[in-house]
Amino acid sequence: MTEPDRFGQRAIIPTPGRLLALSVVFTLAVAGCGVLPKREGASSPAASAPPATATASGQDTRAALAETRSTMTENLKVEVVGLNRVKGRHLIAQIQLSNTGTEKHLSWAGELGDRTRPLGKIRWASGIGVLDARARTWLLPYKPAGSPCLCSDWDRDGLGQFIGPGQSITVYAVLPAPSGNPATAIVVTPVGPPMLDVPISDGAPAGDFPDPDADTVTLVNRRLILPAEALDKSEETADDGKDLQVNLSSDVLFAVGKATLTPRARSIMARTAKLIDASPSTVVTVAGHADSSGNDTINDPLSLRRAQAVQQALSALLTRNGIRFQTQGYGSRRPLYSNDSDEGKRRNRRVTVTFAKPQPATQEPAATTTPGLTGLTGTTKADGQPIAMEIAGLRRLPGGLGLLTYKITNQGSVEAWFTDLHHAQDWEAYKYQAASNVRVTDVAARRQYLPGRLEVPTDDGVDFYCACTDVSGVRINTEKFAPGQTREFWNLIALPDTADTLKVRIGPFRDLDVPIH
Repeated sequence: MTEPDRFGQRAIIPTPGRLLALSVVFTLAVAGCGVLPKREGASSPAASAPPATATASGQDTRAALAETRSTMTENLKVEVVGLNRVKGRHLIAQIQLSNTGTEKHLSWAGELGDRTRPLGKIRWASGIGVLDARARTWLLPYKPAGSPCLCSDWDRDGLGQFIGPGQSITVYAVLPAPSGNPATAIVVTPVGPPMLDVPISDGAPAGDFPDPDADTVTLVNRRLILPAEALDKSEETADDGKDLQVNLSSDVLFAVGKATLTPRARSIMARTAKLIDASPSTVVTVAGHADSSGNDTINDPLSLRRAQAVQQALSALLTRNGIRFQTQGYGSRRPLYSNDSDEGKRRNRRVTVTFAKPQPATQEPAATTTPGLTGLTGTTKADGQPIAMEIAGLRRLPGGLGLLTYKITNQGSVEAWFTDLHHAQDWEAYKYQAASNVRVTDVAARRQYLPGRLEVPTDDGVDFYCACTDVSGVRINTEKFAPGQTREFWNLIALPDTADTLKVRIGPFRDLDVPIH
């Protein structure tokens, strides 16, 4: 049904249905822009949408639990005003979006849409999520049958596509709660940097929200993979929080076309053997791989013989018993990177060793709240304008994760495009361009950490999205800076357990020694 709101518009009020009961007033501030008309053929208001009602002030009166700013849309402020754990396993997140400007209406619908889903679904608040750092999982709203998510929709809920100057709206999402019953959560959106240490309240919030137990829903999550590599390119690792995958370079381990280990191979595999010794695994898989050169008649038996040679060498290096190996050769059928470049081919020539992630040797440092860093700056030029960079923080999170935040400012007098943030190496294949041109190096360990990857299953296999700020897709203007404009960017990376300072390089700016907080 519909009823008039205080602006004379017809606000859509959904029928309660099977909901998590209680009552709160959602804010709908659409003065000057109105509610978009219902599209022809659109479904009737779903019982999964709480009423969106304007308050007298046009603002949600609750204190913000955390806030961030949009990287792309100036004057768009994002605040968490509610984060409730329901039934011990679900989470209801309520987000207030505010237009802090005085002149322009802001379109918010594309900002909060999940960038890892088809762009046609951008009107939904499907990008509101929580990072389960210990489980290395990016949790997103549940997906019921016939709907993209249990979350706000500007069309169905009558929220409107625009937020007027000085106005706010509040949207919601229902998603799985992070594992381990934590007291706080890391709230993520496509809008800006993750919001850390957001307190979770136990018990349902006031209001009628969809109950994911009432109907069949699909879990929507993205596995977070943290890559790292040796500076000498002898090996690279991918850590998903459960398993550790070590890719040993065949170019280092073997001569061309051979399966006999080189003298250097023993020292390279010694590190892998120590990791297996520290792992709880009783089964270790060893798989040989080739690039696209040659044919299966050559690649398949060669990749198997190389895997067997690595397995035998690792067996001799291990210090604990009870480990069983599974060995296979896949030839060129499972490339990690595109074979269109020499670097991609080099990385595809590998022997992959996979086992359960070792537990940290020392107690994991607790996450702490600290002020931003100062004095960590660099400069360059783009379109003839001076561009400044300042690192805002390198924060240690649970689960061996790190959050790097930094600001880019156009210090010139005219508009400039700064496009160097996505000019990463060509073998890093992501679905869209992102601020992935970042390297964090542990100089003492001679190891480099790369931006994390969100793994998204598709009908054709797997796509990877950077766990960092997008600079394309619906965010196509993220790299365009007005004179004096500042934007904040972020990256999720792995952090070594014992380091307290790392060398950070962002795009074309100078290397900086950055302390971890």
